[in-house]
Amino acid sequence: MEVEKEHIYITPTELENLSDAPFSGDEENGGSEEQKTEINGNWIPATSITEAKINAKAKRRLRKNSSRDSGRGDSVSDNGETLKIGVVPTSPKGKLLDRRSRSGKGRGLPKKGGAGGKGVWGTPGQVYDVEEVDIKDPNYDDDQENCVYETVVLPLDERAFEKTLTPIIQEYFEHGDTNEVSEMLKNLNLGEMKYSVPVLAVSLALEGKASHREMTSKLISDLCGTVVSKTDVEKSFDRLLKELPELVLDSPRAPQLVGQFIARAVGDGILSSTYIDGYKGTVDCVQARAALDRATVLLSVTKGGKRIDNMWGAGGGQQSVKHLVKEIDMLLKEYLLSGDVLEAERCLQELEVPHFHHELVYEAVVMVLESTGEKTFKMILDLLKSLWRSSVITMDQMKRGYERVYCEIPDINLDVPHSYSVLERFVEECFQAGIISKPLRDLCPSRGRKRFVSEGDGGRLKLESY
Repeated sequence: MEVEKEHIYITPTELENLSDAPFSGDEENGGSEEQKTEINGNWIPATSITEAKINAKAKRRLRKNSSRDSGRGDSVSDNGETLKIGVVPTSPKGKLLDRRSRSGKGRGLPKKGGAGGKGVWGTPGQVYDVEEVDIKDPNYDDDQENCVYETVVLPLDERAFEKTLTPIIQEYFEHGDTNEVSEMLKNLNLGEMKYSVPVLAVSLALEGKASHREMTSKLISDLCGTVVSKTDVEKSFDRLLKELPELVLDSPRAPQLVGQFIARAVGDGILSSTYIDGYKGTVDCVQARAALDRATVLLSVTKGGKRIDNMWGAGGGQQSVKHLVKEIDMLLKEYLLSGDVLEAERCLQELEVPHFHHELVYEAVVMVLESTGEKTFKMILDLLKSLWRSSVITMDQMKRGYERVYCEIPDINLDVPHSYSVLERFVEECFQAGIISKPLRDLCPSRGRKRFVSEGDGGRLKLESY
């Protein structure tokens, strides 16, 4: 009984299980009869098995090459041979950074034209234009094109207002630039709290120095018309008059100072001249009445409310040197007439120029050299002793004042012939009182005596020694 010849096609998995052993000797001898192999009970021709083995080996090599050199573009021909398409192999590191497809298909270009991947905002060089509004969009609104978008700043409440503006005003007391304060206030949404700006500034100035009060008057004058209006200024002084009983607890001189602020505002033209008249006969508070009386007196003295330049006195480093020299000279002359050391000390501190105290030392010593009696000598010595012990004048300022006298004593001696001897005596008294140090005393210049011809110098005078 003959066995029928059947061609059975098997899967690649079954082909891999086939043995790779060489063929039998009968097949190599080229026998005329076709050799058959039984697989799973079926007889398969040897030719088909051989071709299947070759294809399986080729596919295994292709898988190994594609996993090792992904992206090289290797392909297999119909007869199982591997073909190269000429793509340069990449390194393992370059394989990880390669954005081309690893499936071996396609033209080897980057995915999505280079616009894909994490953190990518489109292809290189792409410029995004303003997107036009689609009229057919269901969410389209006719008023959408006319909308204006702007940043909205919420208005400050009372607590945030004081917390925000207090550092601004305190910083202004240091630099004194009203334009900077105006620009900072314009960036804030003050809302209905605009009238509180002068109130807060005056409240802080009451606890400060005379120069701070002068700067506050200038600030209110410059802010009027840009940040606050005249109505806001009137409203702010109304509130200050109502809060005077509380302000007196921290500043006993608050009624007089608020009255001066009112008079200065009227003089600057930011407060109506009839403001005070509106309170006549309607004020029950004692402090408010005192403030209004003070403002009335100042305005009557200034003849119709002209600008009061010296309302708060001369003080601070903003005053000119010429003006400060004049103030110190008047201070010393008043002291010599009254003899009140404490009043002279208070006036010196109100000038608020600790860096210029050497001028007082210089002027005081020059007055001693130009005086003819002992009264000025003792009074100036007592004044310098008091200012030294109270630390109003520092050691550096005292030293600079004496050094200025030492340098100018030759010129002073032309007008005051006995200035050298008086200076030596005064310096010695100051050293004994502990006002100056021994090295500063030793620097005092002295005038040499005349020598006679008999001493062999020809009658020439000895040079001045320092």
